Amino acid sequence: MLVFLSEGVMDAVLFILIIEALLAFVLLYRAGALDSRGRLLAGVLLISAAFVLRWFALPHETADYRDFLSRWVQWFRDNGGFRALKGSIGNYNIPYLYFLAAFSYIPVRDLYLIKLLSILFDVFLAYSVSRIVSFFRDSPSLRLLSFLLVLFWPTVLLNGAYWGQCDSIYVALALLGYSCALREKPVLSMVFIALSFSFKLQAVFFMPLYAVFLFHGRIRWKHLPVFPLTYVLTVFPAVLAGRPFSETILLYSDQLDSIGTGLNYNSPSVFSFLDFRSFSADPELLTRLGILAAFLFMGAVLLLCLIRRRSLDAKILILAGAVLVLGIPFLLPRMHERYFFGADMLTLAVCFLFPEAIPAALLTEFASFLGYYAYLKGQYLLLMRSGAVCLLLALALLLFLFSRRLFAAADGKDPEGEK
Repeated sequence: MLVFLSEGVMDAVLFILIIEALLAFVLLYRAGALDSRGRLLAGVLLISAAFVLRWFALPHETADYRDFLSRWVQWFRDNGGFRALKGSIGNYNIPYLYFLAAFSYIPVRDLYLIKLLSILFDVFLAYSVSRIVSFFRDSPSLRLLSFLLVLFWPTVLLNGAYWGQCDSIYVALALLGYSCALREKPVLSMVFIALSFSFKLQAVFFMPLYAVFLFHGRIRWKHLPVFPLTYVLTVFPAVLAGRPFSETILLYSDQLDSIGTGLNYNSPSVFSFLDFRSFSADPELLTRLGILAAFLFMGAVLLLCLIRRRSLDAKILILAGAVLVLGIPFLLPRMHERYFFGADMLTLAVCFLFPEAIPAALLTEFASFLGYYAYLKGQYLLLMRSGAVCLLLALALLLFLFSRRLFAAADGKDPEGEK
């Protein structure tokens, strides 16, 4: 198939981008965030500005696109589109490959289609954050502000529209799962977290909170089978195309080696503190220690929530989620710069619940941005250990807020004076 770059095609790309902007506007309107003339005007102007920025970012190519994504789409073109799903290509899970297969039929440059897909989920990501905020704060202004902040958050702009990555997909779905759990819609919550996991392995950073949802009663044992059922349904079209079912189920375990063998990849994790040029410790030993530390950290947070389960409220649940989604990748080895994207978003949501958490959101975003800068510019703005210090401070602040509220609730007190 030929890929055309005519003016008409670019008009089509612009048209799709405008439709996505209109979707953002519709979601805000239906959420009641545009119920005054001032908020309506702000919504129109700022959504337009957010999408103008994305329009100018669309032509940028990265090595990831040239070396991987474009070749994967070409592979589908050369091998029959959806029929090629029976084969193995790339290191993304199957649901994302459905989109790449679909793009192989469309006479538009796949760079734009890939980015437009991510931008679409930028909108759903903004909606998911605003849904969490609106559960706690019945304020149209805060719903609007949280939605718009996501669209303008630097790593959100860079991740999809500029870089062509798809982290907005799995994070949006995971946060929608959280929102449904808060609203006691357990089946939908399990569907969304399963969809998140079906797109990207990094959804595992969000999944430990489901143990807390379980013993808090927002999710029950009878709802757990929804997860594997949803996952199986997402891979079923590929099985029908001829891909072995066992291969689709074991895909993530087979792809773990593709993460890399280094201890750190432009990530502000704890491993950025190490100077590998002068450090002679066994990398495999450090890898095992990092994994153990992450599991112990996760286990400690979950155990504390289990012990204090009668004191848990919705705010503690979201704080626990933020602590886990930041702390687990901070301690794990082999993390890449984009693996804190979920922490970027959940800490942003938390600062609308706890204004004193604003520094944690800013520190987390700055740390992530340092990793993005290193990859996209090919040089460091600051050494990644500076980002690790930022994450350590952010994690300490979140842990303080989490423990303060948890123990205050256990003593029958409300640290915020709420009813």
